[in-house]
Amino acid sequence: MNGSERYLNYPSQRDVLFVLGAGTSFADGVPLQRELLPMILSGGIEEIDNSEIGKIFKEFIQENFKYNSSTNTYPALEAVFGFFDYFIQHNESLSVKYPLEKIATLKEYLIKLIHYVVNIQTDESSTYYHLFWNSIIEYNKNISILTFNYDDLLEQSFKFLFKKHGYIDYCIPLMNYEDLSELKKFNFWVNPRKPISVKEGEDPSAFKIIKLHGSLNWKYCNCCNQMLLTPWDRRIDLNKGKLLGYTYPEKTEYEYRCPLDGTEFETLIVPPSHLKSLQHPIVSQLSSEASREIMIAKKIVFIGYSMSSSDIHIKALFKKVVKPDQKMIVINTRQRDALELSYESISENVEFIYKSFEEVVSDKELMKRILTS
Repeated sequence: MNGSERYLNYPSQRDVLFVLGAGTSFADGVPLQRELLPMILSGGIEEIDNSEIGKIFKEFIQENFKYNSSTNTYPALEAVFGFFDYFIQHNESLSVKYPLEKIATLKEYLIKLIHYVVNIQTDESSTYYHLFWNSIIEYNKNISILTFNYDDLLEQSFKFLFKKHGYIDYCIPLMNYEDLSELKKFNFWVNPRKPISVKEGEDPSAFKIIKLHGSLNWKYCNCCNQMLLTPWDRRIDLNKGKLLGYTYPEKTEYEYRCPLDGTEFETLIVPPSHLKSLQHPIVSQLSSEASREIMIAKKIVFIGYSMSSSDIHIKALFKKVVKPDQKMIVINTRQRDALELSYESISENVEFIYKSFEEVVSDKELMKRILTS
């Protein structure tokens, strides 16, 4: 039977806004932020050790930071990015060997190395995100998600819901929405803010997934200022620093360039730094969308997010718009005074649950309470 078209309208209020940190992907092997630099510097990842980008970045760290791999003592990732950002924001060079242009390049190298490391663990589907989505479909679909994770395990686990139960709304315009001849070899993506064809037996909803710090499967063109979503292509060449794609079904490798103007695509990852720049047009748009979702949420549920000192912009975002009557639930494995005080400085109406993401999504009664009470 043919379907009919309809708008997937959002309710004026959101029952639950989920805020996801690194702890939600940790169970699937995605490293925590504090593990990224040791993985890059310690050796053992052959592709990094033998790559041009890896060698140049390691040489810079050895000359400007002291670390001891035998005692697992490394500089904080925020400190390295902060070091780069100091020179970039002050328009200064570090030395003859490291002029300003080289500093900016090294920062991009580190972003690409992080991209590579995080992507290592994202080829397999996630049992725990699958359980997360199951609970949402069973108990309450009026939710939205704000995530600070670069990986796309959350979206990969959504595939079983596509069409019948829902569509993903990244809350940004995508090249993939356009039916242009230049884009015919790329994956089309349904725009959930336009009328959707719905068949009998289907009851889809639109789910906002706001990836405020970017994503491995986003390619940004700084010429036309547009974003291409590459759902299955997240790889990167560490010798050339190029984002890679593969034709299907031939699996022929090619370098990603903007199909509209030929500009080389950039990664879109907001790195951890105390001097973060949030002026990127995509990040700015996502910040505004996140602010609206926070304001209209009846309940805000943080899972696996530590509210680190490098994320002061996140605290500011919530502090500005959270209302006293909004319920907050913080789910984290670490019972620490500092963690509790960070959240209590945003709202006094907060409940702490000391469990891991995998424990929570495996507990159907707890998920039902979170989604419905």
